Amino acid sequence: MADDAVSSGGADGVLPGWEIVVGLEVHCELKTRTKLFCGCANSFGQEPNTSICPVCLGLPGSLPVINKQAVELAIRIGLSLNCTVDKSIFHRKNYFYPDMPKDYQVSQYEKAINENGFLELPLSKKVVRIERAHIEEDTGKSMHVGGDGGRIHGAVHSLVDYNRAGIPLVEIVSAPDLRSAEEAREYVTELRSILVASAASDGKMEEGSLRVDANVSVRRLGVEEFGTRCEIKNLNSLRSLVRAIGYEARRQVALIESGEKVVQQTRHWNEDQGVTTAMRSKEEAYDYRYFPEPDLVPLEPSAEWVTEIRSHIGLLPASRRERLTSLFNGVSSGPVYDQIVTAVGLGLDDLVAGAVAKGAEPRLALARATNEVASDLGNLEMLTVDNFTEAIRMESEGKLSATQAKTVLGKMLESGANAREVAKSLGFEAMDSTVIEGLVDQVIRSSPKEWERFSSGEDQLAGFFVGQVMKLSKGKADGKIVTSILRSRRS
Repeated sequence: MADDAVSSGGADGVLPGWEIVVGLEVHCELKTRTKLFCGCANSFGQEPNTSICPVCLGLPGSLPVINKQAVELAIRIGLSLNCTVDKSIFHRKNYFYPDMPKDYQVSQYEKAINENGFLELPLSKKVVRIERAHIEEDTGKSMHVGGDGGRIHGAVHSLVDYNRAGIPLVEIVSAPDLRSAEEAREYVTELRSILVASAASDGKMEEGSLRVDANVSVRRLGVEEFGTRCEIKNLNSLRSLVRAIGYEARRQVALIESGEKVVQQTRHWNEDQGVTTAMRSKEEAYDYRYFPEPDLVPLEPSAEWVTEIRSHIGLLPASRRERLTSLFNGVSSGPVYDQIVTAVGLGLDDLVAGAVAKGAEPRLALARATNEVASDLGNLEMLTVDNFTEAIRMESEGKLSATQAKTVLGKMLESGANAREVAKSLGFEAMDSTVIEGLVDQVIRSSPKEWERFSSGEDQLAGFFVGQVMKLSKGKADGKIVTSILRSRRS
């Protein structure tokens, strides 16, 4: 079937009369100092094949020893996702791929350490069931040189880096409760926030420490039985997640409507071409020949240890949102709530809450955090709560215009200087209202036709006059004062 046969359809990939069904498997690397079963460093960006040893290479005679810190972080994840934490068993998952030198992966199969949890989506309020969040070791990384899309087929040669082999992972498996690509995006966004807030993972999709496999199927509206699913492997960005689910749903609908059948298989997402392509037939559990790992004893965390771990989990996203919504009379929807969700998702809620506690105007602090500060998160450590508060107060007191405040915040993120120093260096000084009145009158005289229309009730022209005054004042005039003067002149 040609790709153009699936080019139509909505943003979530489902044509009218169809429903999409999505379950996600999210793999997150844990923030441990060492690997899961050996003492090799767990770090990103090292020279290839420099953080390896006989244990993570599976050489004869080597024996694994469980990393206690990894187990603790896995339990943190389970508790944060409302799971039951219980006894678990490690198994060998047998398969042949060159990125795992011992030809099996140590994972949890029959009994996971975390089971039967749930996650509530912040915007849609939908509750998504978490079937399990189990511990396993990561595989190495293969790099295929040449060919199409970095895949092994057609490649000139392949390289393997085993530094990642043996890094501790938790795989979080959701039930097939998601019904759109946007719900999947919201789920992964919230899950990532939980992982970061619990200090279990850094959640960096761009570095591969958070990867998503999406199980996608479609069914006609009103049909309860699930369709045949296909798994899309290793999606490493939210954009790829949404696009891949949308494409795959449209592909399956087109197949069924043309009289063909969907074949259960594992598929690869090609970001450049915007299509999924078949990798292999979908394996079932029996294909992996699971059997208990003979070199590891069962994990049996005591109730006391689990209680201690729970006590060290900080504020999770839901509590962080609640803290901010309390500043806005418990708002639970609308633009302000959307900004609150964004602030928490980006880890900016401490900045906003701290500034408000020091006297900053809440709406202004939230707006500046989710816009100007969010646009330069790489320099967030340069901005202290005190300096952020000072910038917000200068704007709310009219000492800086909105345009000036945005510029000042940008410079503060670059230099770490305080707001007053930056404003002074840029020549931003409070403009006297009488000077602003003179500029308003100047613009009115130079734009008689526009003024006549504004005076007749065309309020949208206020933006035109404010823009002209801001141009004359070189951005120093306060837009609120300009608007107030315009209205007084009109009356």
